[in-house]
Amino acid sequence: MRSPFPAPPGHSEALPGSRRDAWAWGTRRLRQAGLARADAALEAEVLLRHAAALSREELLARPSVRVPDRAAASYTDLVTRRAAGVPVAYLVGRREFFGLDLVVDDRVMIPRPETERLVEASIDALRDRPDPLIVDVGTGSGAVAIALARMLPHARVLATDVSPGALEVARNNAARCGVADRIAWARGAGLEPLASLRIDGNVDAVVSNPPYIPTSEIPRLPREVREHEPAVALDGGPDGLHVLREVVAGAVRYLAPGAVLALEVAAMQDQAATVAALIAGTGGFGPPGIVRDYAGMDRVVLALRSGDGRHRG
Repeated sequence: MRSPFPAPPGHSEALPGSRRDAWAWGTRRLRQAGLARADAALEAEVLLRHAAALSREELLARPSVRVPDRAAASYTDLVTRRAAGVPVAYLVGRREFFGLDLVVDDRVMIPRPETERLVEASIDALRDRPDPLIVDVGTGSGAVAIALARMLPHARVLATDVSPGALEVARNNAARCGVADRIAWARGAGLEPLASLRIDGNVDAVVSNPPYIPTSEIPRLPREVREHEPAVALDGGPDGLHVLREVVAGAVRYLAPGAVLALEVAAMQDQAATVAALIAGTGGFGPPGIVRDYAGMDRVVLALRSGDGRHRG
């Protein structure tokens, strides 16, 4: 039986329809679209397993099994869309983050491995606070809020986002991950949703992975990012600091003495040092520290709120 997979350039016959040949065809197609060899092979595998509902073990153990027609058609469509720039995470509707299986779509930015350093640094700073109240600014898919709630079982989290679509995705993810009862959601920009909550001086951590790419840099981002991920989650204004500047200025009001401000920043243009200087300039924090990601890039700026504790309680 002939396969629905198109023939690669230079071949007149369509490929046989085995899992092995489907994987090879997808890899070639993605290589032609500009992906590196290793990335093309991995992404073709992910898309094939998704289309054919296969585990990795089953794919590797039985590569000669024919791909059913419906799965083959789905796979062909997925590979074609990926070659056109649609991110794999949107195509399969999932992204792993901090051991969590999160649902994602084009209403939210795809969680990145480097953001796990924001979670790790926040957890380390909060270990001695028995029942912390955490604010996650710009929650997107809910990745940071959910990871913190999972890792700190007595924590309460308030997650904000300007996008109603993002909040819907985040709520669904929290329910899937079993922490919906400990996360509250509020729509609004930055720290604005906190103004009416009477929690001044009572927050144990403000964490955020905000938009921090300078507007002029957006056209230079990879195609799958600039054309498919939400601009509101990427664009940090002319210098990339629009939201970061607002969060730094506003967090002083809400954080308890000794509480944590943890911000993800861009690994570009000395942004970490600039944000650290902004924090120091408020006069409300101890000396800021900079945490590197596992690629050795400055990734998180962290500082502790100074003060005498009179607002706590």
